[in-house]
Amino acid sequence: MVLPLGDLERTRIIPFVTYMLIAVNVTIFLVQQDRGEEFTRAFAMTPREVMHNEDLEGPVPRHIPMIERDANGGARLIVRQEDLVHHPCPIPVRWTLLTSLFLHGSWLHLLGNMLSLWIFGDNVEEVLGSVGYLIVYLACGVVGSLAQIAVNPYSNVPTVGASGAIAGVMGAYVLWFPRNRIRVLLVRFITVLPAAIVIGVWIALQVWMGAGAFRRGGDEGGVAYMAHVGGAATGIFAAFLFAARARFIRQRNAAEEGWEAFEDPEPA
Repeated sequence: MVLPLGDLERTRIIPFVTYMLIAVNVTIFLVQQDRGEEFTRAFAMTPREVMHNEDLEGPVPRHIPMIERDANGGARLIVRQEDLVHHPCPIPVRWTLLTSLFLHGSWLHLLGNMLSLWIFGDNVEEVLGSVGYLIVYLACGVVGSLAQIAVNPYSNVPTVGASGAIAGVMGAYVLWFPRNRIRVLLVRFITVLPAAIVIGVWIALQVWMGAGAFRRGGDEGGVAYMAHVGGAATGIFAAFLFAARARFIRQRNAAEEGWEAFEDPEPA
């Protein structure tokens, strides 16, 4: 297990948008806890609803691919069907591409996403500026959801979470700051690794798991890996567009650190 705990590179801004996004996500999750499952499923993104612009309501069949093994060790793919209850959405269903980005399935889901946003968001916000950062964040989340829809546009399984948007933030971060030092929990020990390894390995794992989800299809639910892949790809694309600005930020920060070290040297 590799769990990022923080980066060691300071920014020269107060990342107001990052803090705002964390506050909004936490607040909406508290609303979810108060309103219950009906609220969450109403504002979640369901591929079939978005693809066909229809609001599903009541029990809807869910198809789950499974591996069945026989007594001789052979295996075959079967599809099990069960009903999944949908609740009506009070807004046009295609707006759930945005609303679903601020919903989460559990406290663990929320805390994992917000930790990653807190670690990587400030550096990306410093490069893009507040407005540009918010636009890129939302775009990564929406494109991530569209990538998940592309895997199975007929899926009836609702999806929630900021993971696609945060994957985009991480994609931009690793392209701009591959050498930044990230403090991580590695199995049972805390160590420091470059962002290129921490984020690069994570993205590679999402691509591999997403490819498996694409092959399986079905409505099995679980982690929306293709949303991570789509979000990360969008973030990397945006990072190329703002590469010159990121290079300026890196050079400026490096120069300031060198000046501070000269003015206030470490004691011998």
